[in-house]
Amino acid sequence: MSVTETPESIIARTRQWIETVVVGMNFCPFAKREMRHNTVRFIVSSDLDIESVLLQLIDECTHLDVDDGTQTTLLILPEGFADFDDYLDLAGLAEDLLADRGYEGVYQVASFHPDYRFADADADDPANYTNRSPYPMLHLLREDELEAAIASYPDPDAIPENNITKARALGSDYWLKLMAGLHSTDLPSR
Repeated sequence: MSVTETPESIIARTRQWIETVVVGMNFCPFAKREMRHNTVRFIVSSDLDIESVLLQLIDECTHLDVDDGTQTTLLILPEGFADFDDYLDLAGLAEDLLADRGYEGVYQVASFHPDYRFADADADDPANYTNRSPYPMLHLLREDELEAAIASYPDPDAIPENNITKARALGSDYWLKLMAGLHSTDLPSR
């Protein structure tokens, strides 16, 4: 977290990214409902080490276990995981930990990072922006809710390809300006 950023401004910036990119471009057709119903939990972690972040992730699983009003949690990591390879190590350990703690099939981790790069993509491929976010984050989703949403969607298998096509059509310059704009805007906290 930079000196000028507070947990509130980080959450506001993340909300703006969700509204502009995830919902605004319909990258996730299920996100709009959760944002409108205020069922997304935003947690800003100041932890810098993997073990502390993983413990916080399990705390969020416990929170989801007892709070039906929260459908999903975004664990935002503004410090300590700027290197994408370090972040990937964390995400892999997070998935392993969920399995070890009996949460496999209950919760799923989705990955978002400012330098996100699909394994088969070039670093400058605009398709990477479908998973690029203002900060590294682990997105904890309820699997049963996700499965129900996917089952009611007309063609869920087309979502990733449609997103990639849209991201590429907009081009790298568009994405670079949009992401820079997210970080240069002073946002009020919510």
